[in-house]
Amino acid sequence: MTNWFEQWAVDWISLLIPGGQVLLIALAAWSLQRLLARGLTSLAGRYHMPPSMLLPLRGTVRWLIIGSALLLILERFGVSASVLWTALTGFLAVAALAFFAIWSVLSNIFCAALIFTVGPFRLGDRVEVMESADKPGVKGRVVMINIFYTTLEDLTEGHEGALLQIPNSLFFQKVIRRWRGPELPQPQEK
Repeated sequence: MTNWFEQWAVDWISLLIPGGQVLLIALAAWSLQRLLARGLTSLAGRYHMPPSMLLPLRGTVRWLIIGSALLLILERFGVSASVLWTALTGFLAVAALAFFAIWSVLSNIFCAALIFTVGPFRLGDRVEVMESADKPGVKGRVVMINIFYTTLEDLTEGHEGALLQIPNSLFFQKVIRRWRGPELPQPQEK
């Protein structure tokens, strides 16, 4: 009878000790996060820091503490922190390379969302994408807007009817002239 009880007690103690350690780590992380958040708030008040600057700082501190606590908790369960760190940095390196590889695609998608929401021009508008404020550029009527390109019907002499596909990000990098309606203003003769 005592042998069964000893085995039962050893099994429960082997579960309770790591559980208690996890609870202590979580409690210490929560307390540290609260303490640092209050400290940052008081420093922000003392030095008149704007709330827009305080919010990301507090978020960074919170996530650093949560990440550290998670690593400590996983280490209590036998997971090596160096293995986790190696896996995390490897994943982040691959993600960063992939992000830079598709940056222009992501930029055009984001600019398409801006074109649809902000509305710098609409279907049917006539626009001119200029190299600078004094040099003429590509001129056309907007016939289609998709997530990568805006298609213009070319309005330059000799190219009437040709379609130009302009990457959406270009509309936020260059000077744009825009005319609403069906007709472009005629140049004034001197």
